[in-house]
Amino acid sequence: MSARAFWVTTPGRGEIRDEVLPTPGADEVEVRALASGISRGTETLVFRGEVPPSEHQRMRAPFQCGEFPAPVKYGYASVGMVEDGPPALRGRAVFCLHPHQTRYVVSASAVLPLPDDLPPGRAVLAANLETAINGLWDGGPRVGDRISVVGAGTVGCLVGWLAGRIPGCEVTLVDVEPARAEVARALGLRFATPDTAPGEADLVVHASGAPEGLVTALGLAGLEATVLEMSWFGSREVTLPLGAAFHARRLTLRASQVGQVAGARRARWSHRRRLALALDLLGDPALDAVVTDECTFEALPRTMALLASPGAASSTLTTRVCY
Repeated sequence: MSARAFWVTTPGRGEIRDEVLPTPGADEVEVRALASGISRGTETLVFRGEVPPSEHQRMRAPFQCGEFPAPVKYGYASVGMVEDGPPALRGRAVFCLHPHQTRYVVSASAVLPLPDDLPPGRAVLAANLETAINGLWDGGPRVGDRISVVGAGTVGCLVGWLAGRIPGCEVTLVDVEPARAEVARALGLRFATPDTAPGEADLVVHASGAPEGLVTALGLAGLEATVLEMSWFGSREVTLPLGAAFHARRLTLRASQVGQVAGARRARWSHRRRLALALDLLGDPALDAVVTDECTFEALPRTMALLASPGAASSTLTTRVCY
């Protein structure tokens, strides 16, 4: 059996490679990919070769091949159809934390069947929604909180959508691009630019991927509020204004990362249970607004180069890869 897979061959360059697949074992499945999602923030850092050496092991994807910076096969948002495997899974649409590849063979325990009402095209958001779930577990919002989410990218939009379902919460998406207001409306959220965003927030989530966004987040936090950092800057250094009113307001700056289940849930929640929750929550058609672009699998090298370039379209949230 053969397959085709997307590889980052050198920083800033990718290609499609042929691969030979093993025959599935008794407890394995063969999956034919239907769609996958590009996690723009992390995958463009990987594409540009900006994973620092200290994070090479922690940043490995579950079915990654190769080593950072390159050549490496990376990705973690694949949706496909089980064509061979245990009878209970055969013919089922499933999600797998697998790189961009036309077919693959993995353990049956590595795939999760999609809920019956979840379209495969929307299921590519599962990994990012899992990140958003973990972030809110880390941030600990309460009923009635004023919450600002700085950065209306995919993760920011999903964090805002989740927070907006908490009774009484006032959730504002904050972004430098006024065009993101349309996505905010589709998700039932308020929108503001940095200069019009309301202050005195109980919780501020930063997900813009830009140092300037984190500065904005610190400025929106109220007395003794938490600023939750969900962006990952790779090898870039970030300078912050931790003088001024940072100490007087007794702010908490906290990191969140999806690799570990949030501490308050870790004793009871596994990674699989958390991912299953994300799939269940994706039933809302409003989330289709977060998938803004599509490309074919064969166009992935060019698409990744465009997304990782300095002049990349700011309107792109999630790009769905069609097989």
